[in-house]
Amino acid sequence: MSKILAVLTGADHWTLADGTPHPTGFWAEELVAPYRAFTGAGHEVDIATPGGAAPPVDRASLAPEANGGRERAEEVAAALDSIAGLRAPLRLEEIDPADYDAVFYPGGHGPMEDLAVDADSGALLVRALESGLPLGVVCHGPAALLAAVRPDGSNAFAGYRLTGFSNAEEAQAGLADRAKWLLQDRLTGAGADFREGDPWAPHVVVDRNLVTGQNPASSAPLAAELLKLLG
Repeated sequence: MSKILAVLTGADHWTLADGTPHPTGFWAEELVAPYRAFTGAGHEVDIATPGGAAPPVDRASLAPEANGGRERAEEVAAALDSIAGLRAPLRLEEIDPADYDAVFYPGGHGPMEDLAVDADSGALLVRALESGLPLGVVCHGPAALLAAVRPDGSNAFAGYRLTGFSNAEEAQAGLADRAKWLLQDRLTGAGADFREGDPWAPHVVVDRNLVTGQNPASSAPLAAELLKLLG
């Protein structure tokens, strides 16, 4: 059995360009599908957030239209309720990645607000990457990679092939024109080799110990690839 650390946002909103707080959090499917895969394979999952704050779920991710119908939406909500770690998360700043066998970041727009600028998260990501820990990041979760800065100012993920929520998907979601910045642009600007797939279709990129997924549909395929790296 391995121990996997899941790092979630503690932000319940994303501040748009005009200062409007857009309600958000983590995207339910992006936690539920990997959590099921990890625990189903016999692994233990700890959950951590900045300050140990209770991670807010994006309510839109629990809507029937986001889950292919009411039955599936109720199933996802029930799955979240069964994850005890969501009610008492660990404090991210106290985490030692050496205590874990893999690290996973789900998305939702929340990471765009807090993890993108969280130095503790950034330091954890640098250590995980450089130590060779399997590292899985999906959808807007790669916003956290922007804080993974080395002492010389370079981004630890510069030169890595990766993906994340694309500009096209943000535009289709109706928020691109209202955002302060777009994830694809910022990752490219940090030196990452961003690989864009078709909007909303599963798309996973593996480069060394880094596994990234583009969107919610990529959550389960990403978990499968992360489990392969765990062996």
